[in-house]
Amino acid sequence: MSKDYLFHAGEATVLAAEGQFTDAMPEILIGRTDGPVGQAFANMMAQSKGHTAMFAIRACNQLVRPATMLVPKVTLKDTANIELFGGVVQSATADAVVDCLIEGVIPKELANELCIISLVWIDPRCATHAELDKKDMYRTNYDATKLAIRRALANEPSVDELIANRNTIRHDMDDWS
Repeated sequence: MSKDYLFHAGEATVLAAEGQFTDAMPEILIGRTDGPVGQAFANMMAQSKGHTAMFAIRACNQLVRPATMLVPKVTLKDTANIELFGGVVQSATADAVVDCLIEGVIPKELANELCIISLVWIDPRCATHAELDKKDMYRTNYDATKLAIRRALANEPSVDELIANRNTIRHDMDDWS
């Protein structure tokens, strides 16, 4: 396998529809199972408390390839958020990984030699939102996961882009500079 697949990181943000709290912001690590990403992946299997991880599956008995571990960025403390994580978000992530295989973003011949760790965000307001649109939650997580995987494997943004935009792009939450 190419050394190019040792360790790749990517992220993406896809914003929710108006009135929803379904923004998706996955942070992706993808790499060889016999490298540092594979080691981190295996270590997550033994985690017993905190941000509980789970595999991305399309349905029962349908683990995606490359094997993908979802980890929430915040501790999920209630059944409603856990169901969103293990339902809508898990489904969207799994479909995005399989579609990246179909589209050639992830080389099919490497599907069993790579693994993915996806840190995912669920806004705590989603579970209690009376008009939660699960289709929008699926859309944002699916689109953001595909984009994060593409960016990870393309090493985007490039170092040149980061340097060129250093003084023109500001953090989305606030400008502290």
